[in-house]
Amino acid sequence: MISVLIFTVVALTGILLFTVNVRKIRRNILIGKFVDLTSQRKERMATMLRVAFGQKKMMTRPIPAILHLFVYVGFILINFEVLEMFTDGLLHTHRAFSFLGSLYNWMIAFFEVLAFLVTFGCALFLIRRNVIRIARFRSPELKGWPRSDANIILCSEIILMSALFIMNAADQVLQKSVPEYIVTGAFPISSFLVPLLTNLSTGSLIVIERSCWWVHLIGIFAFMNYLPYSKHFHIILAFPTTWFSNLNPLGKFNNLDAVTDVVKPNFDPGHLVAENSGEVKRFGAKDVSDLTWKQLLDAYTCTECGRCSSVCPQNITGKKLSPRKIMMDTRDRLQEVGRIMDSNGGIFKEDGKSLVGDYIQSEEIWACNTCNACTEECPVNIDPLSIILDLRRYLVMEESKAPAELNNTFSNIENNGAPWQFPASERANWSREN
Repeated sequence: MISVLIFTVVALTGILLFTVNVRKIRRNILIGKFVDLTSQRKERMATMLRVAFGQKKMMTRPIPAILHLFVYVGFILINFEVLEMFTDGLLHTHRAFSFLGSLYNWMIAFFEVLAFLVTFGCALFLIRRNVIRIARFRSPELKGWPRSDANIILCSEIILMSALFIMNAADQVLQKSVPEYIVTGAFPISSFLVPLLTNLSTGSLIVIERSCWWVHLIGIFAFMNYLPYSKHFHIILAFPTTWFSNLNPLGKFNNLDAVTDVVKPNFDPGHLVAENSGEVKRFGAKDVSDLTWKQLLDAYTCTECGRCSSVCPQNITGKKLSPRKIMMDTRDRLQEVGRIMDSNGGIFKEDGKSLVGDYIQSEEIWACNTCNACTEECPVNIDPLSIILDLRRYLVMEESKAPAELNNTFSNIENNGAPWQFPASERANWSREN
């Protein structure tokens, strides 16, 4: 029963640490301003099923889509076998679900094929990143930790699947000689490893089988607690992110009620003041606390795939803007704010930094031409443009830091009622004959 006790301690510790980390991320996300996204439930459910579960937007690039599908489906369905391993660990049994008979044999065979496809997909992803070196994985923002993070996850998944195969191979050999290892299961992949183990002693085989069992389960708990520190947390957050997708037409800007209620009565005497309008603490966003919780959720969900930047016209033509970097910088700043709160009893103390200026430069913000290509391309409906526009709004409305071309346009609108340099009385001059 020592093994049961050890497994229980490991499981409870892993779950507890994961819960603590998730609570911190939830707290960080809720630093953002409130926005109500609870309406249109049918549309939101359809969007989540289509984009997150159905992987629809991944299909625009067939090769990575197929590889990702291998990993995605394998990750979800292999959890049934993991559930059996958890049951064995808690009850000190071996292959607790074998009572399913022929169905169990079919399921184990199916899971082995899935595990092979996961291994195959991860191996090719590693090759694409480190050997072929696809352009969108060589951007400056992916240097250092972001690049290592992707490789760590891919290698970890290969190790976990390899441990599963070796465990099953040893199990097949032990089924023939040890009564505790009941004859059950079908192993189309791991059976290829059996010849490598047939000459080993029973004791050695038991050590190999048990060691791989522990490696797989401890690896799962380690993987689970690594996720909150990794871009791969999207495997969980992709579902709420797509549920809370922006359902408005792309490019539709949101107006501040407080500004609308000051300006619109000049043109529409019948305008009704919004209930939630009033004094605004800040126009636009200077720091992460000025963004909405949905924008911060997007930042945590970003998997740094770079599809957004690869289709961004400004990025393609060599401008400084990278929508992926916008999301990464937002997440980095949010995590820094969270660490400050952790060290100050949950209270944020100003550190003299902000998202604008210290993380994202004005040159990046103004390079965007608001074409929405990044938002359209994102596999999980993340919206970098909304963050860019809020940062712009802050620079214009609070800092008066807009490019000269825009300042001229603003002046013309104010003085002439149009973006051009001549008054309204001269607008039709072009139609007059010389």
